[in-house]
This record gives sequence, structure tokens and C-alpha cells, in this order.
Amino acid sequence: MAQEKLKDKAMEAFAEEELLKLDNQLCFALYVCSKEVIKRYKPLLEPFGLTYTGYITMMALWDKDNVNVKELGARLFLDSGTLTPLLKKLEAQEYIERTRDPEDERNIIVTLTEKGRNLKGKISCVPMQMLDDMEMGSIKAVVLMKTLRQLMDEFKDEDYPEDAKKPAGKKKASGERYFWCW
Repeated sequence: MAQEKLKDKAMEAFAEEELLKLDNQLCFALYVCSKEVIKRYKPLLEPFGLTYTGYITMMALWDKDNVNVKELGARLFLDSGTLTPLLKKLEAQEYIERTRDPEDERNIIVTLTEKGRNLKGKISCVPMQMLDDMEMGSIKAVVLMKTLRQLMDEFKDEDYPEDAKKPAGKKKASGERYFWCW
């Protein structure tokens, strides 16, 4: 029994040391992959005058047009400080229009223009070009997408106040720690 406790303490000390290794950080792997994927989008989106954030905004509007800014921001996980200048740029490019909601003038409604709707057909090759560029294979891509969607859903479900500390990791049922930072 004493030997088992000693072994548990040794494993716990090892785990604490491992927590601070960069290669064990999920957040670092996600950061690098996100940065590199967005970099690969850049040459595909430049001919349309779009950044990656502009591209995902357009995709959200192709899914659901005539949406208020707050709902669009929630869909994209973007705050109004990021979204407002982006919407101004898309409006200047004549991809969208922003109008006040007649029922509640505090709300701004974002609507695709004809040019914005037509962009969808012109840019439809981008997802396949990215998939080809990634050389990942469709099965791995589907598994990765499912895993990331589950993680996104967890972030949506969290009810932490913005100024509260989020957990540094979660515990498995067995008591082992997952190695990632939040």
C-alpha cells in the first residue's frame, strides 16, 4: 500500500512537470494550426478582397441572411469590437448592407447585397482547394472536424463570466489530467 502511494506521488510530480511543456499544450497546437491554415487561405481569398474573418462572415451570412449584429457575432465567436470594422469593410466592398432594425433601432441588421450573394458562386472552389492543400485525407478531416465541433460546443455551453478564471485542465474519470491549457 505504501509503495502504491509513493508511486502515485511520483506520477503526480511527473504530471505537474509535464503540464508546463509546450508540446503538451493543446492550446499551442490549436494556435499553430489555426495560424497556418489561415495563412493558406490568404492567397485564395485575396482576389475577392477578403480576409479569413471576412470569408467566414460571408459564409455565415450565406447560411442565414438578414441577421442582427449580435447574433452574427455569436455565430462567429467574435465580439462587436472585431465585427464592426469588418462589417464596415464588407459594406464598403458592397458585399453587405447594414440597416437599423425598424422594430428596435438599437439593433443593426446585416443583409447580403446582390454582389454578396453572387460572391458565393465565385468563391465556392476555396474549400476544395484548401482540402487538397491540406493533404489530410477526408476521413482524418471528418474526425478532426467532429472533435473540434465538440470542443466549440463546450465553449458555447460554458457559463463562466468573462472575468472569471477558466479551468487549467479537466480531469479524466481515472484521476489523470488531460494536458492542455485553456
